[in-house]
Order: sequence, then structure tokens, then C-alpha cells
Amino acid sequence: MDLRALRYFVTVAEARHVGRAAHRLHMTQPPLSRAIRQLEDELGVALFDRTPAGVAPTAAGTALYEEAVALLGQADRIRGRVAAAAGAAHLVIGTLADAAEHVGGRLVPLFRARHPHIDVHLHETDLGDPTAGLRTGLVDVALTRTPFDANGFGMRSLRSVRVGVVVRDDDALAGRRSVSVADLGDRRWVRLPDGDPEWTAYWTGGPHDDSAPALRTVQECLQAVLWNGISALAPVDQPLPAGLTVVPLTDRPPTDIVVAWPNARRTPMVRSFVQLAATTYR
Repeated sequence: MDLRALRYFVTVAEARHVGRAAHRLHMTQPPLSRAIRQLEDELGVALFDRTPAGVAPTAAGTALYEEAVALLGQADRIRGRVAAAAGAAHLVIGTLADAAEHVGGRLVPLFRARHPHIDVHLHETDLGDPTAGLRTGLVDVALTRTPFDANGFGMRSLRSVRVGVVVRDDDALAGRRSVSVADLGDRRWVRLPDGDPEWTAYWTGGPHDDSAPALRTVQECLQAVLWNGISALAPVDQPLPAGLTVVPLTDRPPTDIVVAWPNARRTPMVRSFVQLAATTYR
């Protein structure tokens, strides 16, 4: 058995309900249930009595709970002593500004629960830097979207998402199930900041007005579509303000949500964050 399985077990035992325990652990219920069943199979005993109202530890489960609490406490003390001996440690996580709330609200609490003695800092960037601070050396690891020049970086894909064109509800394309680049005609497009050419070419559906200001966040782009009737590209799962819709684009490959890091700085902390991000998105 591993410490993660024991932490899962302790949380379920204390919550007396798998759903409530999954919420506390920031995960969904099915993988938590599987982890508990695997632990029961490994030990060869039933750890919980299951009822419609929840779960209650069996005699074997009570014995494991007492031992697990003691063992996890000792593991935390070991981490503390090792961290103290190593000196202050910190991890800087880069993210695009529009995804910062997700990273800070979900991934960072999970990482800090696993590594309570590591200081975590968020670095937000705008659409001018799709590497979210990696290219400038300001961050240790980044959660962002493709495509961008990944030379010198390691990368792990977490999820692929289709891309669509964002238009107003009164636009002629708004009722379509999908569109192609050929359907986009002579539309006006948002202007993105000069930066990574691969990123700019992918997220632009056509030529922009050079006299228009560069838009630096997703929200600025969406408001420009809503207020000025121009067009923009966005993931099909992008939350939209009232009055806008996204129509899937058939001939544009999906974008990947990725966690990326400099090849020269893949430290144990970075590896831990990458594994945590992969598990959370899975």
C-alpha cells in the first residue's frame, strides 16, 4: 500500500461518505471508490460497511484508520525535517491570466497539501507570452495551451480541446453546427500581441487591422467580439458572456492544455507538479 491510498482511506473514514471525501480531496468519486476497492483487495478485507447513507469503518477499517493516521503523521514529520535540512524551497507556476483562477483554486491547494513546506507562487502572463513565463525564465513550470515554440521545453499534454470561431448571437454563422476556414470570408479579426508566431497564426482566423490595439487577454477578445462585431477563435469549452456563441471550426487541429517546464530545470518539485496536474486532469 502507498501513502496516497492511505490518505484517501483516512479521508473517507473521517467523512463517512465517499462523495464528501472526494470533494475534500478535489477529485471525482469514481477514482476514489476504485482506490478504496484496490486497498481492500490488497489487504484482503472489507474496510467499510456501505449503506445508502454513506460508509462506516468495519473492525478492520478501524484498526487500519488508527495505524494510518499514525503513519501519515510520521510521514509528514519526515517531510518537514527533510525540508528544513534542505533550506527554503519555492515553486513558481506560470499560467495565462485567464486560467490563473483554476490553477490557484485547484492545483495549488493540492500541491501544497502534498508539499506543505514549499512556498508556491503564481506568475500570470497575457496572450503575448503563451509559455507563461518559461521563455523569460521567470517560472519553474507552466500550465498553458498549445501551440507555441517548445524548443528547450519538456511538455505533457493534459487534454485536447476543439477550437471554434466566437461570434455574436446575431451573426449569420451563429446557428451553424460547424464552419471551415473557407466560410470565414472577409471577416475582421482581433489583433493579438506580437510574440510567438506559431501561437499568433493558430489563434487568428485571418488578417487583422494593424491600427487596432493588441488585445492581451481572452476576456478582452470576447468583449471586442461582443461590442465591435469582429471575430475571434477560442476553445469550444471557453465560458462566454451572454450574447456570444462559439461555432466549432472543422479544419483547425485541436489545442492541447499542457504542463511544460524547462528541460534544464526538471526538479523533483516540478516532476511532482507535473504528475499532480496529469492526475487531476485525467
